[in-house]
Amino acid sequence: MSELENCGPLLLREPTMDDVERHFAIFGDPKVSAYVPSGPLVDKADSRRMLRTIKDHWWKYRFGHWAVSTVENPDHVIGFGGLAYRQINRKERLNLRFRLAREAWGNGYGHQLGLASFHLAFQQLDADAVHAIVRPDNQRIIQALEQLGMHQTETVRDVPDAPPSLVYSITAEAARAAQL
Repeated sequence: MSELENCGPLLLREPTMDDVERHFAIFGDPKVSAYVPSGPLVDKADSRRMLRTIKDHWWKYRFGHWAVSTVENPDHVIGFGGLAYRQINRKERLNLRFRLAREAWGNGYGHQLGLASFHLAFQQLDADAVHAIVRPDNQRIIQALEQLGMHQTETVRDVPDAPPSLVYSITAEAARAAQL
């Protein structure tokens, strides 16, 4: 899925370095990054580094986090997210992650992005499971993950001097059974 893909109300595409302004607007927003332990990004150089990491994942694996827009406004990126490999408790796993601009909240776009990620994982990559890491106080995202059929399966100590993050997971079998 490297070209523009239609996913219900969303369009998903591989990000480019031209997305740096929008990436910084979203990842630099303190409200959007309220549960990110490192806080919001402080400058566009941070966004360039993150986009370079995303591009490197795309180059290596032929998939990764998408730039997300809507069918109604395809030129306006409302967020970034999807799947990427990540070390979780010393195992490399497919990790679902997304961050949406505040104006996109409450429209079900996170759910649609999760479903697109499951389709990629289970239909195209033949993965066994998808995981997501969430801070324990981020109830809005915990609820979104549970609505996607994901369940907490473990914890991970990824933030020093803080409670462990929660790891939510869904297996390919569970996703098929739920017709996701």
